[in-house]
Amino acid sequence: MTEPAERRPRKRVTYGAGREALLNAAVRVVARGGLRRLTYRAVAEEAGVTHGLVVHHFGSRDALIEEALAHAIRTSLSSSALEPGTGKTEDFSVGLTEMVESGPDLQSFQYELLIEARRRPELLTHLRALYEEYFEATRRELTQMLPGPVDEGLSRMVFATLEGLVLHQLVFGEREIIEDALEELRGVLRLLARERDAH
Repeated sequence: MTEPAERRPRKRVTYGAGREALLNAAVRVVARGGLRRLTYRAVAEEAGVTHGLVVHHFGSRDALIEEALAHAIRTSLSSSALEPGTGKTEDFSVGLTEMVESGPDLQSFQYELLIEARRRPELLTHLRALYEEYFEATRRELTQMLPGPVDEGLSRMVFATLEGLVLHQLVFGEREIIEDALEELRGVLRLLARERDAH
């Protein structure tokens, strides 16, 4: 008689903490296996809880995806130093490389959903709304750093640079190169601030 496969022990999960634990588990499942691997059972197994608990918290797979995406973006915003609020260029995105190193699944999850949105346009509405938070955080910080108005094009360009650097570090590592690139970006922002001050 063969021994049964070892299973993760079931955890007792309180409502608030349990919901976050399930969202973190969903992020890990998608980051490692893509959106097609996201099932109630996979999330339950990752979190070490019953599959019924996942159903209870979210009700539908789409609700789980939507809430996991919102959770991922909130967590990224709070840990990225995208918006330190000081108005100093030297503080801009200082924690970016640490964020990638400490939470690669979180970043992978977001990129997985961006790619999946090309196949499933219904995800675009949620992604667009949630990415507006990134764009707005970037614009607010640039507004503190730069004299004069900051238009959407500039804030999107700066955010796209940061997002590209995150993807590069996620795939290739090379933290030192990313740090150098971030310092170059800060240098460009300093030059832009001086140029605007001169006019």
